[in-house]
Amino acid sequence: MIKVGIVGGTGYTGVELLRLLATHPQAQLAAITSRKEDGVPVADMYPSLRGRVALAFSAPEKARLTECDVVFFATPHGVAMAQAQELLDAGVKVIDLAADFRLQDTAQFEKWYGMPHSCPGLLAEAAYGLPELNRAAIKRARIVGNPGCYPTTMQLGFAPLLKAGVIDPAHLIADCKSGVSGAGRKAEIGFLFAEAGDNFKAYGISGHRHTPETVEQLQRMTSAKVGLLFSPHLVPMIRGMYSTLYARLATEIDNQALQALFEQAYRDEPFVDVMPFGSHPETRSTRASNMLRLALHRPNNGDTVVVLVVQDNLVKGASGQAVQCMNLMFGLPETTGLLHVPVLP
Repeated sequence: MIKVGIVGGTGYTGVELLRLLATHPQAQLAAITSRKEDGVPVADMYPSLRGRVALAFSAPEKARLTECDVVFFATPHGVAMAQAQELLDAGVKVIDLAADFRLQDTAQFEKWYGMPHSCPGLLAEAAYGLPELNRAAIKRARIVGNPGCYPTTMQLGFAPLLKAGVIDPAHLIADCKSGVSGAGRKAEIGFLFAEAGDNFKAYGISGHRHTPETVEQLQRMTSAKVGLLFSPHLVPMIRGMYSTLYARLATEIDNQALQALFEQAYRDEPFVDVMPFGSHPETRSTRASNMLRLALHRPNNGDTVVVLVVQDNLVKGASGQAVQCMNLMFGLPETTGLLHVPVLP
């Protein structure tokens, strides 16, 4: 059994980790931290876990994290990099759901996250945790930086096109929408039901921290300079993410060949569903699952290809993907504990 610790268990990604790991056949929850909720049984805060999780929250200094096999950080940016070295020295693997180990360019990290990177040496060895595109590195990694939710949809949507060289990398457009749980479990006016309900808005148009992360990874797929226009939006739903991606074709290619690029790229991927050409995936088709679905369109058979991508922002966009990485790091079948059927309605 894999002894698992979770730092920061009271947020949405933390409780999603608990939900997934509570029924994982090879995982044993050993520690879950929260300074504020020290001593409170997890099931008291989250009744959905009654009978599944017997642990109580413990303050970080009381948790015996160095006795775990792997520790997940479901914390704000900056926490994991402060504790990673101690854990690695004790032989513990680290999976960070924040941004501490996503960007290899420390200048970009410091620009977008407003803090110095305290362990650039560890950053250099960290694997970027998108299994469909970086599986080999994740398998041998001691430390993984879990991707952002938006970057997951953008990379999986653009990757087959970029790798095949059939689109212009300089003019990529991503029009993306996320449910309010993507903002975390915090009391802010903009995320209250009366504020977010019956409303739709864009944010971060002048610049969003997921842009440099996505560009850094997309740049690995092409020798040409990548240009990305990314527009995130908040939609009045709890879970779900919908990314509409646009790219200009740079070569003659028919629709059947475009579809074949995606079907070949993801034919062995258990968590990527390439739907028939012209389909319209819905966010509810992935709710509470680790599945990402996508579909291709080519309006008027013109020079623009449109990729529609949906996922659950808390599962494939965060905690489910992190468990997927854990499975790889410990030599388990990648799907272990993650074959949940999406919830409908």
